[in-house]
Amino acid sequence: MFHQTTLDNGLVVLGEVHPGAASVGLGVFVRTGSRDETREISGVSHFLEHMMFKGSANRSALQLSYDLGAIGAQANAYTTNETTVYYMSILPEYLKRGVELLSEMMTSTLDAQELEMERKVILEEIALYQDRPTFVLLEKALESYFKSHQAGNSVLGTTQTVAGISREQMLNYFKGRYSPENMVFVASGSFDWNDFLSLVTNYCEQWQSADASREILEFHPVERDITIEKANIEKAYYCVLGEAPSAQDSSRYAAKVLSCILGDSSGSHCYWRLIDKGLADMAAIESDEMDGVGVVYGYASSDPKQIKEVGYVIDDILLGAKEFTDEQLTRAKIKLSTRLALSAESPSRRMMSVGNEWIYRQDYQTIEDIIGLVQSVNRADILKMLEVFRFKPIVRVTLLPA
Repeated sequence: MFHQTTLDNGLVVLGEVHPGAASVGLGVFVRTGSRDETREISGVSHFLEHMMFKGSANRSALQLSYDLGAIGAQANAYTTNETTVYYMSILPEYLKRGVELLSEMMTSTLDAQELEMERKVILEEIALYQDRPTFVLLEKALESYFKSHQAGNSVLGTTQTVAGISREQMLNYFKGRYSPENMVFVASGSFDWNDFLSLVTNYCEQWQSADASREILEFHPVERDITIEKANIEKAYYCVLGEAPSAQDSSRYAAKVLSCILGDSSGSHCYWRLIDKGLADMAAIESDEMDGVGVVYGYASSDPKQIKEVGYVIDDILLGAKEFTDEQLTRAKIKLSTRLALSAESPSRRMMSVGNEWIYRQDYQTIEDIIGLVQSVNRADILKMLEVFRFKPIVRVTLLPA
């Protein structure tokens, strides 16, 4: 059973009750990410996410960690280009404690000493990711595709920007973006809705509102081919990007099904033409829905001597996106539906689905609704989607050993 309420300060509270579940998934979704940052404070959203675990006025970082452990909470957070999400999985009997702790995390004091310690952690994280070829490839590809559009902003930022972010800048960003009108508190699993709503109201109704609107800029990609090099790698990597539906576009389901046909990990065009033939050791095509904009990307890794041929094949698969059989269409819908159904068995994963659905579309869909939309996709839907979003390769990035 689904419940929804908006508190007086604008905070949306959502609950999907499953009495037979063995746990509860709790999450606070904030509609903010790297696309809401200025160049000067690139990486502040992710930095701030780390700081929310570093203590409040009532608890030190150590005490918060201890209290989370005392109820066996599996707590974590993540930051994307568009959202920052804090979440935990707990047993139903610890609902009150879980809501209290998650709410209190949203009132971090941004302790100056903890901030400097965490800055070092994030700088090390940036260095670690720069050693991962797929991260370097995808970040360069998104930056090249979106250019000056905010959707291409780096989530981690750079060593220079992270090193320069002050506590005052972070505090101003927090006050401007972590407005209750820009946040959603979600629970899914075995819990009492009235108890949950009462707890959230008690701990969150004093949060202060601010103007946290997001500007959605118009976007038109420009074709370009880029080659970059990296030392100490043996394989070569290729990524190609093109236009796809946004998170608000109803044709996103057609794009998901088509992406599965073209680039799933098994039984797809990429699998049979690249993996099965030994041309690439990894190859995929996926569509990514974002706020007001979408992208389809194909990527692969192979022996450097074969990467040019691999790139040709991926481009050819995208250019021939209309070419698929009825059997392939049916298999793709079955795959996606099965994955959705299995995911819904986890209260935590279901909580993620409910929260993200509301953040992007202010809507609620049952798992049956979503599976029904996937199953209803037909050839005509896909061809209609391709009239607008052609899946045509626009930006190509190749990463080679230096």
